[in-house]
Amino acid sequence: MTADDALEIWCAGEDWCAVTATASLIGKKWHPVIVDRLLKEGPLGFNALKEAVDGISSKVLSDSLDDLEERGIVTRSVVSEKPFRVEYSLTDRGEDLAPVIATMREWGEAHLVPAEERPDT
Repeated sequence: MTADDALEIWCAGEDWCAVTATASLIGKKWHPVIVDRLLKEGPLGFNALKEAVDGISSKVLSDSLDDLEERGIVTRSVVSEKPFRVEYSLTDRGEDLAPVIATMREWGEAHLVPAEERPDT
């Protein structure tokens, strides 16, 4: 990894920094879902991605994709000019999140239950 590839972090030198830097990226509500869908389905146009990420608004998806692109996780490519069409895909850095996303899914499947199935506390 070159200096240009490194994510900018504010906590450099702290032993907990790597966890915090990763959490700041995937800790946003829709970021891991977007990455998950692109991992599963490959490159997608905006509307296809919006459909795959059920429940996200166009504005939030657009903002999230901009943020993920700035962080080097997602790349945006113009597929055609007429009609204008773009496609979003994961960069190598984004693909490197595959085991993190898989582990998040596995943990959720093992520990989360629907609210109606929770015992009264």
